[in-house]
Amino acid sequence: MATMEGVRPAPRNFDELKQLVAASQLRLPKRLAQAAQYALLHPNEIALGTAASIAAAAQVQPSTWVRLARHLGYEGFSDFQLVFRDRLKDRASTYEERLRKIEKGVAGDSYEGALLSGFLSAARRSIDSLSETINSADFARCVGALAEADTIYLVARRRAYPLAAHMAYAFGKLRIKSVVIDTANGIDAEIVDMATPKDAAIACSFAPYSPASVEQARALADLGVPLVAITDSALSPLAACATHWLEVSEHDFADFRSLSASMALVMALPVAVAERRRYRLR
Repeated sequence: MATMEGVRPAPRNFDELKQLVAASQLRLPKRLAQAAQYALLHPNEIALGTAASIAAAAQVQPSTWVRLARHLGYEGFSDFQLVFRDRLKDRASTYEERLRKIEKGVAGDSYEGALLSGFLSAARRSIDSLSETINSADFARCVGALAEADTIYLVARRRAYPLAAHMAYAFGKLRIKSVVIDTANGIDAEIVDMATPKDAAIACSFAPYSPASVEQARALADLGVPLVAITDSALSPLAACATHWLEVSEHDFADFRSLSASMALVMALPVAVAERRRYRLR
């Protein structure tokens, strides 16, 4: 098998591939970088599509996928695609399978108590990890950017949506203008277009990352809106377009991931923004 720059074999799992793309993206030609970014944002489409259909969706030529695959050390596009198909198989655990996994580790009448204990343990570990890794200076810079904003736009989908919902509630109680970009009538893009550099935004998303959240975050960044990202990795597409970002790594119990550390962070953020504004007025 060919190797990228003759140094290392092609990655055989998705996480290794993300790391390789992150390390090499500055050296990738423009079209290859565009295709690589699309692949990381739409891994299911890469797993299930053809080179032609994926090329049309990514707005590149089919040959671009072959060139990208070989550049990263794969024998061709099909070999590259196997990484995404394996990822899809690994992530295919249904909620029923997760429940069976819990049942295997718990016996008899202790099931409910052990279940609760498992979730509480994951929550504690998540909060402890955040406490050890959070940088107070980074947090303060995020607060400073948000405190200057006329309106704070909130972006979150799927598992991260409760974070936006809580921040909207807290900002409202603190009399700070905010907007959750999640309309029932499909005018999210129009709401994004109303944002200006005098505003700010908070975007929350975790792997495998909501495409809608990433798209809105990039649109806000392109408008010059200061963007605070709450995400789980330096490789996150949100981190790439954010003005400031905070890393939160949540632990899981039987593949059910906690939101405890993230929720603690978004509880602190609106209060800190309100206090920064009060201090500025004094």
